[in-house]
Order: sequence, then structure tokens, then C-alpha cells
Amino acid sequence: MTIRVLIADDQEMVRTGFRMIIDSQPDMRVVGEAADGAAAVAQARRLRPDVCLFDIRMPRLDGLAATRLLAGPDVADPLRVVIVTTFDMDEYVYGALRGGAVGFLLKDSGPALLVEAVRAAANGEALVSPSVTVRLLEHLAVPPAEPRPLRDGLTDRELDVVRLVARGRTNDEIARELFVSLSTVKTHLSSVQRKLNARNRTEIAVWAWESGLMR
Repeated sequence: MTIRVLIADDQEMVRTGFRMIIDSQPDMRVVGEAADGAAAVAQARRLRPDVCLFDIRMPRLDGLAATRLLAGPDVADPLRVVIVTTFDMDEYVYGALRGGAVGFLLKDSGPALLVEAVRAAANGEALVSPSVTVRLLEHLAVPPAEPRPLRDGLTDRELDVVRLVARGRTNDEIARELFVSLSTVKTHLSSVQRKLNARNRTEIAVWAWESGLMR
């Protein structure tokens, strides 16, 4: 199955580079490009790509606003957006993930991590650049004024899975750490999403930190 990708960046050289990386993969294909956020939203709604790669700073509409329009909490059928940017400021990272993005990469992360992030997003997983993960988790670890109560109904094993998701582990890594099969991990994640009413693993991770589970 081919992963259809939309690229949005105001720099033509960046779009060309990303296109070359994506199109060189046997299971991926770039289906559209946009040079500004408004065009990116319009193309995304028309093409319905499997994964959108968005820069943050773009004309007309920035990447964070575009992400909220396509993947925010109020979107009925959200798309999967990965932010790829040169800016790793904490407010951008947190704003992107709270706005519905399923990944956050720096442009200097390299082709391999870009491809991995696209595949992760297409599979419903999340990937954040290792260089910003620690700061992100520290930010989320600060308890809100009114911490969310832990939801009833999560089993001990499901809580184990949630903790590892919140630490950025992939499904394969979770399976190895818990000594269970990959299919078992996916079953637990599906159950957790249903119980927490979470649309993706990013929302699961945010819930884990905001609820106090990680402290």
C-alpha cells in the first residue's frame, strides 16, 4: 500500500529535497506540494493524503494553524500531520502536538528519520525528534493547575503501555520491553484509545503526563 504524502514549505529547495527522499521509497509517493499554509489546507482537504509534512513558518497561514484546521480536536475526520521545521522552540513543539500533529521533526534530523516519521504517522504512531523529546516531556511533566483524574477502567498492563507511549516508544519497542507480541501491543493501544477517547497515541501521551501518571 502506497503512503500518499503532501509537502508544505515556503522554500522550494526544501520541498524538492523532501520530494526526492519520499519518492525514493518504494512505499511512498508525493501527491502534492504547497508553498503556504492556506494552499496546504486546501490541497489537504482535496487530496486527503495519508501524511502531511508541514513547516511552521509559512505565508498566509502558519503550520500550527494549518495543523489545527486539519487535525485539531474539533476536526471530525483528522488528517495525520508531521511538523518538520528548523525551529525547536518549546512552544512550537507543544503547540503542534496539542494542535493534533502526530510528529515533530527538525529539518536536520536526516532522511532516515524523515522516512521513519512518515511511516509512523501512516501507522497511527507518533515520532518526535530525539533532540526535543526530553524537553517536551519535562514541559508536559509540569502538573496543570487542576490535574486530570486517572480514568477508571485501564488495566495495569494498559497503564504500562501508556507509560511507554508517553516516553516515545514505538510499538516494536513496547513489545520488546514488555515481552509481548506486537499484536498484543496494538490490542492494548486500541483499548486505551477507546477508554480515554483519544484519537491517536499523541493524545494518549499528553493524557499520561497531564494526569500525573508519569510522576
